[in-house]
Amino acid sequence: MNTQTVHPPFGMKDKIGYACGDLANNLTFVIVALFMMKFYTDIMGVSAALVGLLMMAAKVVDAFTDVIMGQIVDRSRYTPKGKFAPWVRRFAGPVVISCVLIFAPYFSDQPMWFKIFWMFFTYLLWGSVCYTGVNIPYGSMAAAISQEPADRQQLSTWRNIGMVLGQVIVAVILPLIVYQTDDEGRKILNGEYTMIAAIVCGVLAWLAYLGTYYFCKERLVFETKQENRKNLPELFKIIFTNRAFIGIMTASLLLLVIQLTLTGLANYIYPNYFNNTTMLAFSAFIGSAIILFLSAFTDKLVAIFGKKELAVIATTIGAVALFLIYFLHTNNVVVYVILYAISYTGLGVFYLVSWAMMTDVIDDIEIKSEVRSDASVYSVYSFARKLGQAVSSGLIGLFLSLAGYNQTTAFDQDVVNKIYDYASLYPALGFVLMGAVLLFIYPLSKQVVKENVRFLALKRLGN
Repeated sequence: MNTQTVHPPFGMKDKIGYACGDLANNLTFVIVALFMMKFYTDIMGVSAALVGLLMMAAKVVDAFTDVIMGQIVDRSRYTPKGKFAPWVRRFAGPVVISCVLIFAPYFSDQPMWFKIFWMFFTYLLWGSVCYTGVNIPYGSMAAAISQEPADRQQLSTWRNIGMVLGQVIVAVILPLIVYQTDDEGRKILNGEYTMIAAIVCGVLAWLAYLGTYYFCKERLVFETKQENRKNLPELFKIIFTNRAFIGIMTASLLLLVIQLTLTGLANYIYPNYFNNTTMLAFSAFIGSAIILFLSAFTDKLVAIFGKKELAVIATTIGAVALFLIYFLHTNNVVVYVILYAISYTGLGVFYLVSWAMMTDVIDDIEIKSEVRSDASVYSVYSFARKLGQAVSSGLIGLFLSLAGYNQTTAFDQDVVNKIYDYASLYPALGFVLMGAVLLFIYPLSKQVVKENVRFLALKRLGN
């Protein structure tokens, strides 16, 4: 494996460019995560259980295409723009178009079989092909931009700043636009407005992806000799026997289950339980503001505590807040938003350090196995995250079905009370499990990361 350093040095352009990538990702990802279930249950008339089942099945397929894409990227040739950035540009347009196709209200009068087919086809096209095609090389790019731990943590922080900006546009602004008040004073989703919102978000995402392509500089060139390349079974054996990878994979799977369950059910808590979509937007704004606030201090907190140690503290905070929501069972939307914001602090801290933790894991795998396959390792990590998304999609559909939710019972008090319980208790238990995984399975403490970085630095110098 040869490493080559290319100037100019790491700087603000890289950080802004990398932030643009996750801004673009979240402009399509969040609108699908936040509105697709609601769109197909309320506009298209598909049962929540079926929507959740199909989304879960598509995500399982998606997980496997991530691994295939990782192999494709790892085996692709370097260009003057590097190995990863060209893939971001290639898939920028397709991911936008496929996202818009998901929200097609003009098919609401079609037979049910067609609506189910269209939902599955467009969701699979967006997530399993196009989003995978852009996200795997984008996520793998961080390790090639810089080998310095401080730089990588800054990239992780700026990635999350981009994520927050995307969430603000979709989760804060759009609920104020796509929801309308019906004749009975109830908040309902408008299908045409949702489609227009998807088009606008798609155009912004395409421009942001171009920002990543032109601003980020890949300085490290990882060329693995042909005889040292591993096929998928060999690579899987190496990865899944690495304790650090198992730890971060499991924790991230739980994180996605928690975050997407909270996000997905929020579209039923605020309009149906509280009859207040303004607070839906406000809660998303508060969550985004918390992450931006934390991003200013995360680097310093990591330097003091370490990434693993800080993440364990964060999961404890998140669990306590959600247990309080469950036991209080409040009808006061302000109290709910405050406790929700505290729980989101736990999510936000882990998000801010998780991508830097993944680069630590890639380093750890290299040290223990002499294999460096950034895109493949990242793709298997993304595989786990997609499984988390699949589980959350299934859980949302299951919870809504168990509560008895449909177009007729959408505002029944017993139904919305059950949704409230599901939206607080099970994510709280998820936080408890995530903290246990980080504490007892994930081994890369602050001291271990320092030792690994020193070892690889000497290796790069030939010592």
